[in-house]
Amino acid sequence: MAEDTNLEIEETGKSKKKLIIIIAAALLVVGGIAGYFLMSGSDAPAEAVNKETAAATDAPADTASSSAEVGTALYVAMPRPFVFNVPGSSRDRIVQVKVQLLVRGSVNEETAKKHIPLIEGKLLSIFSTTTADELSTSAGKETLRFAALEKVQAALIDVEGSKVIERVLFTGFVMQ
Repeated sequence: MAEDTNLEIEETGKSKKKLIIIIAAALLVVGGIAGYFLMSGSDAPAEAVNKETAAATDAPADTASSSAEVGTALYVAMPRPFVFNVPGSSRDRIVQVKVQLLVRGSVNEETAKKHIPLIEGKLLSIFSTTTADELSTSAGKETLRFAALEKVQAALIDVEGSKVIERVLFTGFVMQ
């Protein structure tokens, strides 16, 4: 009789292991299928939504043609990050800012690339006028970004006769 109970325990132990293996395999298969559908995702619903919203806004037809004349958005990366010291209330800080410039059209892109030394000089002069207390807030960073845009656009208007740059973007910002 004792031998019969040992056999039942061994059989239920093996069946539990098999059940666990089967459940794990099924979860892996289901997870793989779900991952495939999530990663491959179809853009058809997003395109349909975009078409519906464009129709709903009743935008004039000449808006699309005027944006084509302006040009596509291109980004001109400054060749190296800006590293500078800023005074703070308790101590001076070192700041590193990576900057990219948003321009419209390939003509403006080439113009911006041609004047990178001028742009770098204007950005450094703006960056050196700020303090660590101003840069510690998001509003201070936005103010600095708008001031940099205005100064760079003014300099390019003097040289080229047009603004050339639409936005100054901070793509990296570290303050130590």
